[in-house]
Amino acid sequence: MTVRSRVRQVVVPLRRAFWRLLHPFRRRSAVQRLHGRMSIRSGPVLIVCHGNICRSPYGAAALRAMLGGQVEHVVQSAGFIGPGRSSPAMARATAAARGVDIENHRSRLITPELLAEAALIVVMSPAQARLLRRTHGVSKERLLVLGDLDPLTSDTRGIRDPFGQPREVFDAVFGRIDRCLTVVARALTSG
Repeated sequence: MTVRSRVRQVVVPLRRAFWRLLHPFRRRSAVQRLHGRMSIRSGPVLIVCHGNICRSPYGAAALRAMLGGQVEHVVQSAGFIGPGRSSPAMARATAAARGVDIENHRSRLITPELLAEAALIVVMSPAQARLLRRTHGVSKERLLVLGDLDPLTSDTRGIRDPFGQPREVFDAVFGRIDRCLTVVARALTSG
């Protein structure tokens, strides 16, 4: 066993324990921000993931369904790479089993226009939030790391990318997205 792998054996569990301890505080802060600043009339919601083929299209379609007839603005999704791709078969099947249709989705890139018009930008990881702040100047106030809203304590802030994984991983990821988006939908409709 190399020194690097031994260090990983110690560091990874410590990092996960640290995130579990911080989760209730991050969740409370994220919920307060949402309830304090957002309403259904605030403007478009943009949900972002890396490739815009699994997590963000599912999240956008699921949030639209949760908001139902109360939607007065657009819920969109975008990603950092590869425009024009459809969601993989496993993502489509898992979404359909949850009552969410992403069958006709095609990936699209984040643009300055999408970012400028969005009142709330939901990302799947802290790294994506940092990237949008650094490269596009998006204010911290408009960004939300979705995993921070999870009512279940988690050892990671990010929502795992299920691309190329089995059905169980898609189910777990989409389930976490649903739990978190329920909080967003409640905040958007309470204003």
